[in-house]
Amino acid sequence: MNTDLKRRMLLRGTIAGSAIGIAIGAGLLTPKAVLAAWPKEAFTAKDIPGALHSLMGADNAEESGEINIKAPDIAENGAVVPVTVSTTLPDVESIAIIAANNPVPLIANFNLLDGAEGFVSSRIKMGKSGDVIAVVKSGGKLYRTSKEVKVTIGGCGG
Repeated sequence: MNTDLKRRMLLRGTIAGSAIGIAIGAGLLTPKAVLAAWPKEAFTAKDIPGALHSLMGADNAEESGEINIKAPDIAENGAVVPVTVSTTLPDVESIAIIAANNPVPLIANFNLLDGAEGFVSSRIKMGKSGDVIAVVKSGGKLYRTSKEVKVTIGGCGG
């Protein structure tokens, strides 16, 4: 790549970044207008039934063997616990990840489009040892499974 083309790309990026910075500073772009909808009640609920009811409209999830949680048996650092949830249930609408012993148990919720594979992977924060629960909404019904994860160094204030 020649020097002139590199210079033009740098100038273009600098001008675009400056324009966005000016728009934010002027109040033309606010996080509320830019970010997606956030179900605040669900993510501030202090208990699992309250979080599920706020998020999915019900809290009566039934156990399912068609959901698989891949997480370490022992997490050496609770600040970074890798979790993968997969399911073979048909018509998956959403997948929620919950850490039962966290002060705010709902960690994440993934809304999936029609035809999407029932698979999500993330790194979560756990304050202490406990169950990681996956709740899958499929065909309008809720299904769940859990896996115990032992934390040796706390991530949520521990």
